[in-house]
Amino acid sequence: MRIEFVLNGEPCSLEVAPHEWLLDVLRDRLGLTGTKRSCDVEVCGACTVLVDGRPVSACTYLAFEARGREVRTVEGLASGPQLHPLQEAFIRHGALQCGFCTPGFLMIASALLAAQPTPAEDEVRRWLHGNICRCTGYNRIIGAVLEAARATAATAGRSAP
Repeated sequence: MRIEFVLNGEPCSLEVAPHEWLLDVLRDRLGLTGTKRSCDVEVCGACTVLVDGRPVSACTYLAFEARGREVRTVEGLASGPQLHPLQEAFIRHGALQCGFCTPGFLMIASALLAAQPTPAEDEVRRWLHGNICRCTGYNRIIGAVLEAARATAATAGRSAP
């Protein structure tokens, strides 16, 4: 079946089989390999993408469900050569080591900041609870998200915690 959707701000149209996962379409058919395959059962968060601004596990989200929707992957987080404040904060905080889980963390964190621009630490922890990192632990990741919240709040003229 032919589906049309917006992918990282650009129109996208392609044929998909009814059983194809969004993860496979993104990685294998569209070459967007930032979204990672790991557990295939919606447990680890490595495959997190945003669909209409909401985080979904691309490993269990059928591609045809994206028809008429807006899909954002980690490749669409930056604005051209300008990194997203979350990406900059992850680098500054050393919130990545092997980097395998990083795209999923970035996407869930961007959804959090869109929903709650000035989250408290406990709220960040709640949002990130479904994403697994085996290398860095979570303190640096949480610190990076909080820093990005402060940076984007300052840019928008809001005050952050």
